[in-house]
Amino acid sequence: MNAPQFIRTPPCVLQGAPSPVQATGRTLRWGVVATGRIAGRVTEDIARLEDAVLQAVSSRSEATAVDFADRFGFASSYYDDEARGKGYRQLFTDPEVDVVYIASPHAQHYELAREALEAGKHVLCEKSITINAAELADLIEIAGRRGVFLMEAVWTRFLPCINRLWEIISSGELGEIQWVQADLGFPAPYDPASRLWDPAAGGGALLDLTVYPLTLAVGALGFPQRVQASGTLNADGVDTQSALNLGYDSGAQAQLTSSLLASGPRTATICGSEGWVRTGAPLHNPVELHIHQHMGPSRTERFQQVGNGYTYELREVTRCIQEGLAESPTMPLSDSLQTMQFFDEVRAQIGVRYPNDERPAASLQGAGKLHDSA
Repeated sequence: MNAPQFIRTPPCVLQGAPSPVQATGRTLRWGVVATGRIAGRVTEDIARLEDAVLQAVSSRSEATAVDFADRFGFASSYYDDEARGKGYRQLFTDPEVDVVYIASPHAQHYELAREALEAGKHVLCEKSITINAAELADLIEIAGRRGVFLMEAVWTRFLPCINRLWEIISSGELGEIQWVQADLGFPAPYDPASRLWDPAAGGGALLDLTVYPLTLAVGALGFPQRVQASGTLNADGVDTQSALNLGYDSGAQAQLTSSLLASGPRTATICGSEGWVRTGAPLHNPVELHIHQHMGPSRTERFQQVGNGYTYELREVTRCIQEGLAESPTMPLSDSLQTMQFFDEVRAQIGVRYPNDERPAASLQGAGKLHDSA
């Protein structure tokens, strides 16, 4: 019988667990790098934690940094200045900051995370954590050498609905899992200045969207032994959509689709010999599961979330740092590394390359322009 890959349920979603905003130890002082939409949404949830302080934020511009700090109540704001240097470097050297959340576009994650880790800061970095596996391998080495926590921010893994999904699969109710289908897409108007369409920023559907369908497939079946990928690239070399066929030695299969061109159901369906389950939409943040037994009854289970849904991920980061853990048991670095290796293979098949790929990981500091949104 298949058991889900992600059976390391975070304590904050166990039955009877207190609210994820409730303190689990010493207060942590947070720094946030970048001030875009996702940074704002996550910051709202950081502020909900009883054992969190909004200590510092950094941006390229003074106006943006000050506005973000005022909006959320940060103690300090940093920005690029000729005399003081880059805003993010000022934040990394601030002794009042314990942990850094990085919300810049993908291509800047390596540079920023590397400097934060070298400065002795714990790091939560948005997905995809790097552009390629070589960059992530370097970050893992630095985190281990510096003795600090590092985690990729795949918030879906920590949601109550998704952890209930793993529980249903592992219970055997669906029998042997044989097939997974998952899609995520939306029509994004072409804008070469947007991070989604900028190859220098790591733009494209693959790194931005596919991690979520992949999470559902790997959770049900594990990482695949084979992948066949097809994709569409625009004139800038950015992947606009892709279709992935995952193969397993067991005979199981998965089909994953991501798109910046079309709107889709944005659901995942996991099928076994005794039944199937479908997530509500969107699959990366579902609050419903629809469970169907073969030739039998069906039911719907519904879930409530605290805040914007990032509180569960943030509680896990906080708990791990408070307990002196180097990584999260629910989102281990080995899983992130396997994911980046998977994406490296897919990109090789469909022909996607980024500027970061052209140079060794350790030489990437300062490469490319910094963006403020993710």
